[in-house]
Order: sequence, then C-alpha cells, then structure tokens
Amino acid sequence: MNFSTIFLIQIVITILFSVCATIFDVRKGFVPNMLCYIMIIFGLATNLILSLISANIKFILASFISMVVTYSITYMLWQLSMWGGGDVRLFTGIATVIPSGLNVDFLHVFPVMSIYPFSFSVVVNSILVSFPFLLIFVAYVIIKKDLFKNNIDILFNVFSPTSLNYIKERALNKRIKVRDIKEGNIVNSYYFDDEHICELIEEADGNLKVYKNKDEGCKYYFKSLSAGGITKKEENLLKIMSVQGFIGDEISIKISYPFTPAIVAGLLIAVFYGDIMMIFTKNIVLVI
Repeated sequence: MNFSTIFLIQIVITILFSVCATIFDVRKGFVPNMLCYIMIIFGLATNLILSLISANIKFILASFISMVVTYSITYMLWQLSMWGGGDVRLFTGIATVIPSGLNVDFLHVFPVMSIYPFSFSVVVNSILVSFPFLLIFVAYVIIKKDLFKNNIDILFNVFSPTSLNYIKERALNKRIKVRDIKEGNIVNSYYFDDEHICELIEEADGNLKVYKNKDEGCKYYFKSLSAGGITKKEENLLKIMSVQGFIGDEISIKISYPFTPAIVAGLLIAVFYGDIMMIFTKNIVLVI
C-alpha cells in the first residue's frame, strides 16, 4: 500500500463520516460521539502507518498536533455559542485524519493552499458557506409557521430592527412541554424567585447557568450557557423540578440550526477547491 492509496482512503473516509454526521444531525438533532471518536482513532492510526512506512514521525506528529489545536480552538468557539459540541468533535476528527494541506496529484486535484492547517480551512469555509444554509433554514421556518399571515407590515419592513427581532423570537425559538425536553436543547431565559432552584442547577454543574435579574419581576433566571445545550443530568433535573412544581410545565428553547451541512460543504470545498479566504485574498491582490 503506497502513500497515494492511504491519502485517498483518508479523504474518502473523512467525507463519508462527515456525511453520516450530517444525516444524524439533520434527522436526529445531534452528532453521535462514537462516530467522531472512530474518526479520531482512524486518523491517528492511518497517520501512524504513514510515519512507519516513511520512517518519518512528521505524519503522526502533525495528526496529533492538529487534533489538539483544532479541538482547543473550536471548543473556545463553542463556548461563544457558534456551534454545538458535536460540531467540535467532528472538526477534531477531520483535523486528525487530514492534518495538513492536500495536493492530490493522482486525482488531478490541486486546491489553493492556506498558511494555516487544513482543518482551519474547513472551519473558515464552513463559516462562510453557512450563511446561505442559515437563510434557507430561517426561510423554511418562516414559511412553515406562516409568520407573516397576520403581520403583513413586518414583511414589507423585514430588515428593520423590530422585524428582525420578531423573526428571531418567533422563528428561532419555540415553547415545549418540559417533559419533552431533550439533552442538547438550548434553553432560553426562564425566570423564577425560588433560591432552591439556584442550588439545584449549580449542583448539576452542566450547561445551565443562573443569573440575577436586573429588571423588575423575578429575582433570577437561568438559561443555557452555550450552543452545546443541556446535559442529560440537566434534562432529568428540569423534568423533576417541573413535576415537583418548582418550575412550570412549559419552557422556551431555541430551534437548533444544524451546522454539519456547512461543515461537509466546507470540507468538500477545501479538498477539491481550496481555502475560500485564501482564494479571495489572492484574487484581491491580483486585482490590485
């Protein structure tokens, strides 16, 4: 087995696993952890084989460094609510399998290289191509909920702050029964006065955080800290608190936007075309 064959296997497996992650994310609302862990193990194993064949440690070393750096960066972005925890693991899996840029001469593919690792090209590409996906997703939700049926004025002033806030609140949030809440759901602000709820949520030590309410009304409110959503432990806690009467039987959550389709698109562009940002920069320089 030569280098080209191993490179081809890495590319094909990475794309297939990413597509599988997208199917799970769109249909089930989450990316299976095991799928990402298998990708990471596969990446370390194949790059170790490359190092053994070439008697050069650079392949496995690059794989490990790319894995750690990509996880660290995407985890910090997860904390800023840019995407979910499954997306972080998927990015990490891609980074482990394909740590450096691709010049796949046997496929006659010579993508535009970037000055940063290949996984960062996937991240950058994914963010840039996510906007069309987001617009399509929001448009679908608006049509499905028929938001403009009784608010025709909003339609004609769609880019005004009032209209955008209306769309955000109605299209990207929904109220559900607490008994139907699931792990990974992103909980919106829930207001309350009972300090015992503060203690219970702090003990859960998950993704929910309690804040003091500075406005009139209830003393406190809790909400999801990041796009990772609530943990299984917090799911059970909310259901128990609802049954015991500490909180009501309904709660507001964000409608999750699946980011994995953008990741797959970003990966395919990075493999066969290159880094969008570098291509844009290169074209600007040539024009100037």
